[in-house]
Amino acid sequence: MNYGFVIDSRKCIGCHACTVACKSENEVPLGVNRTWVKYVERGKFPDVRRYFTVMRCNHCEEPPCVYICPVEALQQRDDGIVDFDSRRCIGCKACAQACPYNSVYIDPDTQTTAKCNYCAHRMELSLKPACEVICPQEAIVSGDLDDSESEISKLISTQQTSVRKAEKSTRPNVFYINGDGPSLNPLNIKTDGQYLWSEQSRGVGHFVNKGHSGNGHHKNGLASTNKHTETYNVYDSPSKGVVWGWEVPAYIWTKAISSGVILALFLITSFFSVSFSETVQWSVLGTSLVFLALTGIFLVKDLDRPDRFSSVMLRPQFKSWLVKGGYTISAYGLFLALWGASKLLNLSWLEPLALAGSAIIAVVIAVYTAFLFGSAKGRDFWQSPLLAFHMFVTSVVIGGAVMIILLGLTGANGEALSLLKWGLVGGLIINLLSMVIEVFNEHPSKQAEETAKLITNGELKQQFWFGSLVLGHLLPVVLLLSFSNMAALMAAAVLILIGAWITEKIWVKAPQLISLS
Repeated sequence: MNYGFVIDSRKCIGCHACTVACKSENEVPLGVNRTWVKYVERGKFPDVRRYFTVMRCNHCEEPPCVYICPVEALQQRDDGIVDFDSRRCIGCKACAQACPYNSVYIDPDTQTTAKCNYCAHRMELSLKPACEVICPQEAIVSGDLDDSESEISKLISTQQTSVRKAEKSTRPNVFYINGDGPSLNPLNIKTDGQYLWSEQSRGVGHFVNKGHSGNGHHKNGLASTNKHTETYNVYDSPSKGVVWGWEVPAYIWTKAISSGVILALFLITSFFSVSFSETVQWSVLGTSLVFLALTGIFLVKDLDRPDRFSSVMLRPQFKSWLVKGGYTISAYGLFLALWGASKLLNLSWLEPLALAGSAIIAVVIAVYTAFLFGSAKGRDFWQSPLLAFHMFVTSVVIGGAVMIILLGLTGANGEALSLLKWGLVGGLIINLLSMVIEVFNEHPSKQAEETAKLITNGELKQQFWFGSLVLGHLLPVVLLLSFSNMAALMAAAVLILIGAWITEKIWVKAPQLISLS
C-alpha cells in the first residue's frame, strides 16, 4: 500500500475550496497552509493565461524530512503517508530545510512542525482526504498507487503526468496531469516578491516568536522586478523566509573556535615538538570549554521548543546528523574534561592520550555540520562536496587565530608564533580558494547557481566582498606577511574571527533566500 495524489490541472479552477477544507478539517492557523493553490500568469497583455496549481506535501517514498528529524517527529507510515507527531517536535526546523517542496511549516500556536498528513485520521476511518471530498471539479484524486485497479493508478497509467523536482530523488507521490512547468519549478518564475499573500511573510508561523525578517525573495538575483516578464507569480503561500537565523551561524562559529583551538594546540605540540606553558594550556582548555558551552546555548536557543531539547539525547533518531552532532559534542566535552582532570591530577600518562582524543573528536566537531547541511535537500548550495573541507580549514584557521590571541594575553612564544603566522597565511589562502571554487565554479543546479549569484552580485555582495574576502582573508594575509610584532598578529587574528563570522552568516542565509515553491 502506497498512498498518493493526482492533481488534474486541466480541471482546477483556483477556487481554494481545498485550502479552506484543509484548514477547517485540521484546524490550521492563519498565515500557514498545508494545502494551497498557486496562481501563475503567462504571456503579455492582452494575451495572458492564468494557471492554477495545488501545492502540498509530496509524501515522498524517500522523505528527506524524516531522515533529518532528530526526534522522529516526522515518520513514514507503512501505507506511505508521511505523518508528524507534534508532541515530539523540538522545533529545530531542519525538516523545513530538508523539504524541497516548501511543504513544512512551524505551527504558530504550538511552535512545532506541521504539514499535510493526508488527513491520516480520516484515512483510518476509510474516509477520503478533506481536500478531495470538497473539490467541485474532482481535480484532486487520492488512492493507493500500488493498486492497479484504483482510480489514481489508472490515471497515472493513461495520462501524461509530472512530479515536482524529480532530480531530488525523493520519489514524490503527488502527480500532476497537465502540470504547468513554471508553476512546479519556482526558479522559472520572476517576481519582485509582491503578490497576493506575500505581505503575510512577516508575523506568521516561525516569525511570531523568533523575529526573523525577510520574505524569501531577493532583490538583485533571479527575483528581479520586470512588469513585462512573460511568466510571473501572482498568488502564492507566504514565504517562510530565513528560518535558520543568526543562532545557526553563531553556533557554527563558536564550535569552530572550540574545536579549532584544540586542533591548533595538538598540531603544534605533536608535529613540531613545541611546548607550551601550563598557563597557555589551561587557557586553551578554558577557551574550548567556554565556546563549547556557547555552542550548546545557541543550539538550544534556535529551537522553537527548547523545553524539549533533551529529546535529542533521550529519544534520538540516529540517521539525523543533528543527533550525531549532539552525541559528538557530548563526547568532545567529556574528553576535554578528561584532559583537564589528567592535568589537574598530574597523570602524565593520560594527559597526551586525552589531548589526542580531544583532537580527533574536534575534527568531527568541525565538519559534521557540513553533513547536516548536505542532508537538507531543499538547499542545493549546501550540497557542495567542498563544504566539509571548507568547514575544517575554517576551524583550523580560527583556532590558530585564537591561539595567537591567547599567546598575546598570556606571554608570547616566539617559535609557536612563527608557526602560527605561516600556518594562518597558508590556511587563509587555502580557505579563500575553496570559497572561490564553491561560489564561482559551475554549479550542478539552477538553485545553487542563483544562490551563488545572490552572494556575489545580490543583496549579500557587500558582506561577501568586503566582509568575508577583504576583511576576513586578504587584509589578515597582508598584516601577517608585512609585520611580525604582536599587535599586528593579534589584529590579524581578530580580523580572521570577524571575517569567519560574516562568512558563516552568508553561507547559512543565502540558500534560504531562494524560493522553494
